[in-house]
Amino acid sequence: MRGHRRTIFFVLGILLAFGLTGPLRAQAPSWDQAVARARGQTVFWNAWGGDERINAYIAWVGSRVAEDYGITLRHVKLSDTADAVARVLAEKTAGRDAGGSVDLIWINGENFAAMKRQGLLFGPFTEVLPNYRLVDFAGKPTTRIDFTVPVEGLEAPWGMAKINFIYDSARVSDTPGSIPAFLDWAAAHPGRFTYPAPPDFTGSTFLKQVLIELTPDAALLQQDVPDEAAFARATAPLWAYLEALHPRLWRGGKGFPATGTAQLQLLDDGELDIAISFYPSDAASMIVNGRLPESARVFVLDGGTIGNTHFVAIPYNANAKEGAMVVANFLMGPEAQARKQSVEAWGDQTVLAMDKLSPDERRAFEAGAAHPALLSPAQLGPTLLEPHPSWMTRIEVEWRKRFSR
Repeated sequence: MRGHRRTIFFVLGILLAFGLTGPLRAQAPSWDQAVARARGQTVFWNAWGGDERINAYIAWVGSRVAEDYGITLRHVKLSDTADAVARVLAEKTAGRDAGGSVDLIWINGENFAAMKRQGLLFGPFTEVLPNYRLVDFAGKPTTRIDFTVPVEGLEAPWGMAKINFIYDSARVSDTPGSIPAFLDWAAAHPGRFTYPAPPDFTGSTFLKQVLIELTPDAALLQQDVPDEAAFARATAPLWAYLEALHPRLWRGGKGFPATGTAQLQLLDDGELDIAISFYPSDAASMIVNGRLPESARVFVLDGGTIGNTHFVAIPYNANAKEGAMVVANFLMGPEAQARKQSVEAWGDQTVLAMDKLSPDERRAFEAGAAHPALLSPAQLGPTLLEPHPSWMTRIEVEWRKRFSR
């Protein structure tokens, strides 16, 4: 999910300056009450608008909730989720505690943490939603923990992102199964791997993956950085690993792709043999769209890879809370989740547990996962929790000191 850290810190500063702290909690209506009140409401859904496939999917959702529930869905297209957070904050500062302009927001990570901390969210509401019981809480723990922050019913899961690695099977037959094995692979295939320069999200997440596998106490990463000494001890294996890895990377580690998209282009151009993606559908989608060769395939690491869930949340002062609840429930339903997972529609991985679905519902997911470059949820393996956001902030600063040229 897109969003800028600096904007969030600025927003938090304003919150503290105006004393806008402390949770605001409102009782969610029952499901039957929500459905009845939602009819005729217009829901303004603030969501990233930078991908035409996603925009088309949201438009389809709008047609379905209009048909089934009499709701008008308006997609407010964002380039940065923090813009919507700032709008809710401005309304709270002005005392607009009802009739807000944002009814639903696509959110996760630091944006959610900021809104939860300052009482800008409605709920808890998810337990009221019938489709919430279908979520795979056991297999996908990030549906309840968002970047180490407990969700506590304040946002509804509707999609998954997870580190995976794309390779060209026409050139590569031996893929590494761990971060230490990646170093061995890079030594045997110099110049054929790299990662995007932080603070690109994909590159930063690769650093977190290295850190989780190598740090002596991975549990420490689930809390705020304690102090400088703890940070130095925990990250020492990361810096030692990168010092050894960089001379074996593309361009000898003296330059890095600026974005994940640029890195994937290097794979398509034949300059790399392995590239990193945060979306398991990327390989299949790019093959379908002629942006990767038909021989591209995907692998993950044996011990699991970092993943997170993206959610929808309802601001505390939303004008159409009931309509937003109904839309959130529809987004978690088998029909919407199966369509979203299909490569033709989007390719976003489901949050649902297959064993909680009926045979017909499961078949819809199987039909949408037939591409040879698309791994099934089971093949994607365990999902590792994101570290606390404070670790990434510090790691990006330190990376620039050490390696940015």
